[in-house]
Amino acid sequence: MNEQLDRAQETLIMGLSRVSHFWGLPKGMGAIFGALYLSREPLSLDVLVEQTGLTKGAVSTNVRALERLGMVHLRMEIGDRKDYYTAETDFWKIARGILKEREKGEFDQALRSVGESLALVEQAQAGGLDAEEAQRAVFFAQRMKAMQSFFHTLDNLVAAFLALDEFRLAALQKLLGKPPDSR
Repeated sequence: MNEQLDRAQETLIMGLSRVSHFWGLPKGMGAIFGALYLSREPLSLDVLVEQTGLTKGAVSTNVRALERLGMVHLRMEIGDRKDYYTAETDFWKIARGILKEREKGEFDQALRSVGESLALVEQAQAGGLDAEEAQRAVFFAQRMKAMQSFFHTLDNLVAAFLALDEFRLAALQKLLGKPPDSR
């Protein structure tokens, strides 16, 4: 094995771990994606454990999360009971998967939390506040409305991106005479 290529692989795996952590995902997800991305053949959980230094449980959990995001694909080998995985190499598909996933859970919860907080501020204002608390409520309302506006704009941008991507895919398929992709 070439030492420089081994270092290049290790560097990419560590770098993707940091990127993953930066975006609020487990470091292991980045490491696993990096190992799979640089592999010519599908890898088993055991090989991923070796290459990433993660526990088998952590690899298994993170691989499932990567599958949900569309970043990793399960491959079965005939006559072998092990599961093997490959990395998605189309970064537009990865972006689409991540953006679709954001529609679930945390983003929607954050948006609801801002709305609920703003409603509480408005209730406090309607109930009558002294001058100092009234100023505090106005400040809170301004900040929360700005955040709510940003979140709604971001949500609309993501929805527009996903719609444009669907339109792009449908147009390409029509142009090439292929049946629509089922997702």
